[in-house]
Amino acid sequence: MPHHLVFRLYAPMASWGEAAVGETRPTATYPGRSAILGLIGAALGIKRDNDGGQHCLREGLQVAVKQRSPGLLLRDYHTVQVPSSQSKVTHRTRREELSVPKEALNTILSSRDYRCDGLWSVAVRLTVNAAWSLEELKSALERPRFPLYLGRKACPLAAPLVPTVVEADHWRQALDHRFESALDPERTWLALVGNEKKDTHLLRLPDEILYAWEGDADALDGGAEAFESSEVWDEPLHRRRWQFGPRLEHRRTETVKGER
Repeated sequence: MPHHLVFRLYAPMASWGEAAVGETRPTATYPGRSAILGLIGAALGIKRDNDGGQHCLREGLQVAVKQRSPGLLLRDYHTVQVPSSQSKVTHRTRREELSVPKEALNTILSSRDYRCDGLWSVAVRLTVNAAWSLEELKSALERPRFPLYLGRKACPLAAPLVPTVVEADHWRQALDHRFESALDPERTWLALVGNEKKDTHLLRLPDEILYAWEGDADALDGGAEAFESSEVWDEPLHRRRWQFGPRLEHRRTETVKGER
């Protein structure tokens, strides 16, 4: 029976970036492969310009996600200062953009989307090329080298990740792991054990659960129930250049029955 590392993600706001066109910065409803690898990389202390470390992350891990709640959509409007476009001038950083004379700066509108009060479980599986053990990844998530956040620096974690190594035959068995809450259920509304009715109400848990996984189509639970597959562009090819490639992702949505 293979081992998996599972952990939960919760924050008042999260932003799971999708392809951005123009001035709009949308968010998916659940974290993709790039976001999960980025979170683990930050915990390990792997910087964006560490091409070797980023390559090891990409080649060594498989991921799957259980969306218990997508949260509510929040759209935030910004005004942003940017320099005028010049064919022979390239600004590689935000600092370089703002270093131009003030009269050369223009103001544009920008909208950024967030998911509020979303709740997700993540499962990680090692490949034959893994450079770390699951125990090492667990220790890194418990004591991260860099601050962890959900998509944007404005989205810090609001609950412990509770990373746990479990044995499971399939993705679903790992993703359905019941976490022992690190918070006191009598003193906080976020406790995932204890008063289930209270948690369901306050987290606004919907009646549907979404599973998303990579690998074989039947890798979720070995069954042949209906699912959908599509190509998603969240495979991090080069972090410094913000280059991403396609991968095949499978998804299944199920209605909650009985105990949540």
